[in-house]
Amino acid sequence: MVAKVYTGTTNGIEGILVCVEADISDGLPSFDMVGYLGAEVKEARERVRTALKNSGFRLPPSHITVNLSPADLRKQGNYFDLPIALSVLAAAGFVRMDELENKIFIGELGLDGKIRPVNGTLVLAECGQKAGIKKAVVPKENAKEAACLQETVVYGTKTLKEIVELLNNPDRLEENRQAVLYETSDKEDDSLDELYGQERMKRAAMVASAGFHNLLYIGQPGSGKSMSAKRIPTIMPEMTYKEQLEVTKIYSVAGLLDYKEGLIKKRPFRSPHHTISATALAGGGRFPRPGEISLAHHGVLFLDELAEFKRDTLEIMRQPLEDGKVTISRVNGSCSYPAEFMLVAAMNPCPCGYFPDRSRCRCSVGEIRRYRDRISRPMLDRIDICTEAFAVKFDDLSKAKKGADSSSMRARVTEAINRQRMRYKDEGILFNSQLKGSRLSKYCNLDQQKEELLRQAFESMGLSVRARDRILRVSRTIADLEGSEQIKEAHLAEAISYRSIDRKYWGDM
Repeated sequence: MVAKVYTGTTNGIEGILVCVEADISDGLPSFDMVGYLGAEVKEARERVRTALKNSGFRLPPSHITVNLSPADLRKQGNYFDLPIALSVLAAAGFVRMDELENKIFIGELGLDGKIRPVNGTLVLAECGQKAGIKKAVVPKENAKEAACLQETVVYGTKTLKEIVELLNNPDRLEENRQAVLYETSDKEDDSLDELYGQERMKRAAMVASAGFHNLLYIGQPGSGKSMSAKRIPTIMPEMTYKEQLEVTKIYSVAGLLDYKEGLIKKRPFRSPHHTISATALAGGGRFPRPGEISLAHHGVLFLDELAEFKRDTLEIMRQPLEDGKVTISRVNGSCSYPAEFMLVAAMNPCPCGYFPDRSRCRCSVGEIRRYRDRISRPMLDRIDICTEAFAVKFDDLSKAKKGADSSSMRARVTEAINRQRMRYKDEGILFNSQLKGSRLSKYCNLDQQKEELLRQAFESMGLSVRARDRILRVSRTIADLEGSEQIKEAHLAEAISYRSIDRKYWGDM
């Protein structure tokens, strides 16, 4: 009799259901596995054989055939050990076949029969849930991760022998259930309260956070650019359950999820060094993994010293910034990772950092031009807000002049985003930064006077159509921050001012 066990494999952050079939028949003793298997899956045969022996299960000296279907899908990863072992045991009569139905099994086996944690457990459990399989048997370490799915019952186990005993005693299996959702403890973050004398930077950070707009700080060293960027998550609203689940799936597939915690509830903040390679930034490799831009999904990707990054590394972000995803193609197929992140960058105006203060700056015109040329105009067009970070005066360091604090800014940002979610609830988008095409015209409609103001800015500043659209999106966000349904002239003027900075520094390029 053929025994069937369900498991899955990953493609990006999506799972594909896989059925493991086992048959034991008369013939010379052998253990054959078929089904378009990767090298690590082929090696599962020896792990399973030894784990079964060391767990006390003696298989009959017969011909064992294991098939992983669909046959045209390449199986890669270490998730298949446990389902293979259980299918063989069920075919040999050691496990009740009826208890294998309506469950998905995930886990790697050690030679001693212990079940080891695997990456992507949440993705695989969700794959089963979408297929109507709402019970998941996973390694004990992955139980909290899989329990993030509110509609799936999760069982965490430590050894192969334990699973067999539980499956043969369903009442004991129910006692092994995991809680549906686990809370994570959030530590206190640094606050924007500590940024003194840079109200313009804080205002830009609030506008960017309220609409999920890309932001660039440019100014002298030590003026607070990095400090401000690292504190932006403190004024961003909490993620929805759907957003939390997407972020957790990415970190699960990447093997970066803390097994002691469940759902990731804090927005990601990624800050790669400027020596990072294009592959590490975008994702890829022989066995594709998500890169930094995907790990920053629904959060902040901070690029400090932007002009120090290699130009080809920066250019690789152009498409993900427009599409909100990155696609990695290989000979065996392609996979996509989401990349809806908020880009925050900081840079100096010249190699030494003190331009245009010629009393301190000794950079030549050519050196300054080459330095800024590392950032292309198309890349610059994808940055919605650009603001200067001026040197702070001593008197501005007084706590009496600290200005707006993170808690009040976060309240305003959350209120503005709630307006957007209500406005776009039937549009399939969440933020003003996602407005495109007819939606942009519909929700950023200007009267004749404001249209003339935008036309003058477009012509005098030499803006591209993309830059013009981004001005409209930012002005819509500023209006939301002020509680206005209509974009006013002051809102549009402020949005235009955020483009005048890049005109100042790149206008002659």
